[in-house]
Amino acid sequence: MCARTLLPAALIAALLALTGCGTEGGADDGMVGAPSSGSSSPVQPPASSAASGDTTAGSVVPQALRFTATTVDGKPFDAKTLADKPTVLWFWAPWCPKCKAQATETAKVAADYAGKANVVGVAGLDRNDAMKNFVVDTGTGGFPQLSDEKGDIWKRFEVTEQSRYVILDKDGKTVYEGVLPGGEGLAEKVAGLVG
Repeated sequence: MCARTLLPAALIAALLALTGCGTEGGADDGMVGAPSSGSSSPVQPPASSAASGDTTAGSVVPQALRFTATTVDGKPFDAKTLADKPTVLWFWAPWCPKCKAQATETAKVAADYAGKANVVGVAGLDRNDAMKNFVVDTGTGGFPQLSDEKGDIWKRFEVTEQSRYVILDKDGKTVYEGVLPGGEGLAEKVAGLVG
């Protein structure tokens, strides 16, 4: 009898956590589950080691970039191609107004830092058709947009709500994880990584 009560409650709590639309500021600006520092997060996929042997173009690929996916257009994507450059992962959902508000600034940063830093959208919490429509409606087709319907990449980076940025340095280390309302501050964070 107790399991019948606990299981639905646990599922509802998990769904509420996944469907929250982020916060506009305050204690959630910098990291998940910790007070805001406004700079970096302890959320870090395991670092790579040279002994792992996973390389691309002669360099070791960090553990954080050892995943594959499919774009919203159905094309294969290998994150190994992001190695050796700072990378912005923008986690969004097609129905999220805060995500839509971040689209213009995120696309501008992607264009301004093309060749110096990577920007990749990671869409989730909806169907691929809605994701494609969001990309068209927001003009964010100038950089890769991954369809993460199953949430595998979200889980990999411990993202529990949309409208989040995870920024990795050129070595794949997480240097920022949090909300940037309207994308404000994203350009400065990327500029600091490319020198």
